[in-house]
Amino acid sequence: MDDYLLSANYLPPIKLTRKTGSEQFIEDGQPIGVDLLAFWRWAFSDVLNNAQRGVLAEYIVASALGCNNGVRTQWDAYDLKTPTGVRVEVKSVAYLQSWGQEGFSKIKFSIAPAKVWNPQTRKRSEAKTRAAQVYVFCVLSTQDKDKVDPLDLDQWDFYCLNANILNEKVGAQREIVLKRLQSLGARQVKYHELAETVQSLLG
Repeated sequence: MDDYLLSANYLPPIKLTRKTGSEQFIEDGQPIGVDLLAFWRWAFSDVLNNAQRGVLAEYIVASALGCNNGVRTQWDAYDLKTPTGVRVEVKSVAYLQSWGQEGFSKIKFSIAPAKVWNPQTRKRSEAKTRAAQVYVFCVLSTQDKDKVDPLDLDQWDFYCLNANILNEKVGAQREIVLKRLQSLGARQVKYHELAETVQSLLG
């Protein structure tokens, strides 16, 4: 039997369920008139800032690939798994942020290999690796602060690349710029082309 099952202190993962937004905050067993949707609006309306834009990009790609049901798992070794089993990593950048800027943000992506967490053994892998099979690099390409809208899919460009190419060509490199991705053969596609492109990269 695996040693993690023998641990008297082991606490299994909590099974998450998808919320509707209508769930109520309660005190003394009674609703206080504030629902979960109100929290979401307060916490996550700024979808242009770095942290939330990254999660939004994951959801956009997930919706294109048909794997946006259920609940997002934050600490997996990769971001998404398609219905056909393709492991996908999603990275996002934008020229514009919601705060004041001295100039456009640089278009570069994190691609650092990492030690992969195994929830069964509760240990990280010995070697650093890229656990995804395909990377989808998302660029919110608008440079006009009056028009930028992360919900407008026409403002996004998507670049898809087989992870093996990163492993072979850039090794343990931690970051990569867009021009280098293009030189490696990353395919630039629009939203409606993502599912077919991701699948085709694995032959």
